[in-house]
Amino acid sequence: MTGRLLLTLCAVAFAVAPRAATAQTAALPRLADGKPDLSGIWQAATTANWNIQAHPAEKDVPAGLGIVEGDEIPYHPWAAAQKRQNQANRAAADPETKCHLPGVPRIMYMPYPFQIFQTPNHIAMLFEYVHAVRRVFMDSPHPDGEIEWWMGDSRGRWDGDTLVVDVVHFTDRTWFDRAGNFHSEALHVVERYAPIGAHHIQYEATIEDPKVFARPWTISFPLYRRMEKGIRVLEYECYAFGLEHTWYRPPE
Repeated sequence: MTGRLLLTLCAVAFAVAPRAATAQTAALPRLADGKPDLSGIWQAATTANWNIQAHPAEKDVPAGLGIVEGDEIPYHPWAAAQKRQNQANRAAADPETKCHLPGVPRIMYMPYPFQIFQTPNHIAMLFEYVHAVRRVFMDSPHPDGEIEWWMGDSRGRWDGDTLVVDVVHFTDRTWFDRAGNFHSEALHVVERYAPIGAHHIQYEATIEDPKVFARPWTISFPLYRRMEKGIRVLEYECYAFGLEHTWYRPPE
């Protein structure tokens, strides 16, 4: 009887799962053209801005499980040494301490909300942090030339219900986090925004930079819709805040 009951429960589970997935997909808010409507205010709930890899708590640094798949960043040997040097000097060397634009994908997991505005041809993201703005132009090519922008150039397309954004034309003057993880101007990021309900987006970004990394690697985490009454993106007028004196002090 136990074996028959187990088989019956498994059969019911397999029968219900596709219906549940279909119902969830059908429940997604959509635009008139049928594409998922990602409009709204979103925020990540990670400690990745301090360190994208798993890390223990330190003074002014919360512990975190990391967002790097496999928790390994495949640096070339010279780049691994540079990362260690960055980390040793992070209090003053991190571009964030100077209020520079944080780049992509770091802006997506900064500890501040951002708002998505969406049309069929153009998606805009307005961030609370230093008034940063990303513009994703749909179904159009990147501009030619060797261009270095703090936030790169973003071009989007739909893969079913997933928004795929290809980002190139970066400067090398941004980091991935306060732990010194870095890249060169050859950085190439492919983002995937997959709605997993009306209030959650599974975010994934594949990182490629042959100058710094031996192979591509991926980060992933959920984005949560902010649901508070009257929620809106406020203004964060960044000031350097003397971060080299506050958020991190080397052990004596």
